[in-house]
Amino acid sequence: MKITAVECDVLMVPDFDPNSCDTAQDNVVVRVQTDDTVRGIGEVESNSWAIKALIEHGGSNSLNRSLADLLIGQDPSDPRTVWEWLYSRSLVTGRRGAGICAIGALDVAVWDICGKAAGQPIWKLLGAARTSSLTPYASLLPYGRTLRKYRDSLLTKAAWARDAGFEAAKMEIMIRGPFAEFGMQESNDAIVELVAACREVIGTEMAMMVDVGYCWSNWKEALQVLRRLEKYDLFFIETPLHPDDLDGYAQLAKASEVRIAAGELLQTRFEFAELLDRGHVDVVQPDVGRVGGITEALRVVEMARDRGKLVVPHCWKSGIGIAATAHVAAVSPNCPFIEFLPAAVSESSLRRELVSDELCLVDGKLELPQRPGLGVELNESALAKFSVGNGRRSSVGHPKFIEPLIH
Repeated sequence: MKITAVECDVLMVPDFDPNSCDTAQDNVVVRVQTDDTVRGIGEVESNSWAIKALIEHGGSNSLNRSLADLLIGQDPSDPRTVWEWLYSRSLVTGRRGAGICAIGALDVAVWDICGKAAGQPIWKLLGAARTSSLTPYASLLPYGRTLRKYRDSLLTKAAWARDAGFEAAKMEIMIRGPFAEFGMQESNDAIVELVAACREVIGTEMAMMVDVGYCWSNWKEALQVLRRLEKYDLFFIETPLHPDDLDGYAQLAKASEVRIAAGELLQTRFEFAELLDRGHVDVVQPDVGRVGGITEALRVVEMARDRGKLVVPHCWKSGIGIAATAHVAAVSPNCPFIEFLPAAVSESSLRRELVSDELCLVDGKLELPQRPGLGVELNESALAKFSVGNGRRSSVGHPKFIEPLIH
């Protein structure tokens, strides 16, 4: 079996809001075709147009070939070998950043092909499952242009997650720092108040995580706030500091009673080695697409396991990424939760419609995928509906600002 073609579609909701940090408003989906009629799919959370360019367009010399050019003709039956081929031949433009994200999307598609060709879900190709089901946490990003509206949206979504049977939820409290929604720059007091209100809504039985989106400029300020948050029994605090502040992470992890989690933006096991050995975080969060695909995510899991650290993968796009993450988690002994963006409370119609038969929550758990490959398929009508460029629909123009689904 050989790879014969690679397609890359940029997708976007027509009513995207450029002032929101909701990255589910767009997507980039790759489709890898073989001469045996088997097709694999993958996605990644990054700049969709940059990923498309890296996959489809090469330079003028042998050191700048496109990833599609490198991939076509390869045997997909050994994804790890394919990964090394792509990584070693794209070093000039692809060692880190968007280049690794693009490789990650292709790697997921190659694993999808492998599973489909074998008639097995991917996790069965990776080894013995460590569990019969997975525990997702509901990842809840509010929608609101003022602190009051943001608070109301978050608490409504928290109540929804509680009533839907989730055993855990992560509150996206993006009201301070570089990722703040709609340019808000609220106080640390506002962060503490929101955490307290969320805990009151979900009660004491649910695990609760908090993502503050790199909001503090130094570890001492972060520690002052975390000490105020200890009484709310957080499973972890996510990305409190800039990703390059490894010494700050080390100081914070040493001083804080709350677990420190980071890693959503990192590429390859090499960056995670730095985060673990220099940053000393308690929980690493590889995103399957961003880190370099299923192949590289598994290497990060092994590194964290060897150091006695937890892995809670980041995932924020569609059912494609959720399925890929589930396969990794199924064989990982140090993965207590996976991130899960519930379609029902996502403002993005792309998140709700892109795939068919995605994994569903049953009594707070996700059953392991049982269908071959990833176990999910593209909804072709949604693919056509949301595709931009390629003569199908223009992304140029002023967006209509989206309204939240629940109030």
